[in-house]
Amino acid sequence: MHYKCRLCFKQQPLKVANSVLNPLPKQTEIFSIAGIEKSGEMVISRALRRFWRSYSTVSSDRLRFCIVGSGPAGFYTADKILKSHEGAEVDIVDRLPTPFGLVRSGVAPDHPDTKIVTNQFSRVVQNGRCSFIGNVSLGASISLAELRELYDVVVLSYGAESDQALGIPGEELAGIYAAREFVWWYNGHPDCRNLAPDLKSSDTAVIIGQGNVALDVARILLRPTSELATTDIASHTLAALEESSIRKVYLVGRRGAAQAAFTAKELREVLGIKDLFIEIQQADLSKTPADEEELKRNRIKRRIHELLSKAATSAASVCSPGQKELHFVFFRKPDRFLESDCRSGHVAGLRLERTILKDVGSGRQIAVGTGLFDEMECGLVLKSVGYKSIPVDGLPFDHHKGIVPNVRGRVLSEASGDAQVEKGLYVCGWLKRGPTGIIATNLYCAEETVASISEDVERGLVTSSSSLSKPGREGLLQLLDSRNVKIVPFGGWEKIDSEEKRRGSLKNKPREKLTTWQELLEVATK
Repeated sequence: MHYKCRLCFKQQPLKVANSVLNPLPKQTEIFSIAGIEKSGEMVISRALRRFWRSYSTVSSDRLRFCIVGSGPAGFYTADKILKSHEGAEVDIVDRLPTPFGLVRSGVAPDHPDTKIVTNQFSRVVQNGRCSFIGNVSLGASISLAELRELYDVVVLSYGAESDQALGIPGEELAGIYAAREFVWWYNGHPDCRNLAPDLKSSDTAVIIGQGNVALDVARILLRPTSELATTDIASHTLAALEESSIRKVYLVGRRGAAQAAFTAKELREVLGIKDLFIEIQQADLSKTPADEEELKRNRIKRRIHELLSKAATSAASVCSPGQKELHFVFFRKPDRFLESDCRSGHVAGLRLERTILKDVGSGRQIAVGTGLFDEMECGLVLKSVGYKSIPVDGLPFDHHKGIVPNVRGRVLSEASGDAQVEKGLYVCGWLKRGPTGIIATNLYCAEETVASISEDVERGLVTSSSSLSKPGREGLLQLLDSRNVKIVPFGGWEKIDSEEKRRGSLKNKPREKLTTWQELLEVATK
């Protein structure tokens, strides 16, 4: 069967792009998309829009949704859409060939129970109206403008793949990493396979920040490798940890124990590491009236303070020879990193400014410097001061807040008060609210965004630009094929999953992760 392309006026064969995806409805015809070259980039033209309108045969009541990002926010959004909109087709696009986002690359390997949620996510994508399309990078493989032309609704949920900077002297020195990079390294993320932090040249690591990610990183550095060996930790990381000289880890925070940002569960776990020396200065546990009021209002923070106080009281006064150490350092903020005298360009320590808390109203206290400084020697620094989302061309972005300006998930044209709603464009997850919350937080976030979408559909604000449906998945696959983008469908991920589990069974591990782009793509496409 052939059709005549109105752009090139040549007979073109009709074909189904990538038959390993969920089968398409029989009445749906697939067409090849031609692009126009302009300034080295593919752009959507008016002629192309007319082409879609004239050829599409799908009724307009079948809305086409594209979700960019396959982490918890993306999967929860897909699930809610499928349940709320009968007949809707949902495509989940991700730049990685593997789904599940931070459940795979962010959750610590010694937290297997947290990863069980992937079973629920897998059931979502196995719905006949849903597809996973991996190895597709927004901005490189396809632009946001093109996705908006292809789909009735685009939901961005690609999270935060960069990091906040401290902005202090010496931050560029070797031996200083973002905690995100370190987490991706031990979780086998292909972007950080070659990170290779030096764990041999020093016995001391400093972690800047006191949230759950900071505790995860500390735990991986301090936990016996015999315990980590039965997890899905990346093999290259386990080998490095087995030869590691890191014996002392310092967790540095600007504020006090009453303001620590980690959860009680994470704290109990790190405090329970076998044969670990814990140091917490009693003076850091003293509470001001403002602290008392803050703890009175927050049960979780009150429990954390109790755990820290108990650990400080029960800790041994002297560290035994060879014993690993965890030091909680409060009321300090980094001022500058210090360069090594014998290793040019490498960090050898940092200077910390002592802080006090200042009440700024509404029960909130911030850390302010005192002008008094201390120095601390170390050979490894991990900055756990926050993830940061990355904008893409055509996407309004609030650089100050690090999020896409939105109202209940509806993307606004700008961050100012008189901004207009971007038709058919929504946001969910960290890109919507900032890098906060746990996995379940994304469920409520997705419910709100999908409720906004449903309201807009009912009001007639989300429809195709003509009486005929946009091409959706068919158009996306054809456009990617024309650019030689090798997509990885969910069936490709299942091959990766099966191979990782097979390799893991040989080592008494739940899985042995494939950690390079080449390995992942080879297994997915074989």
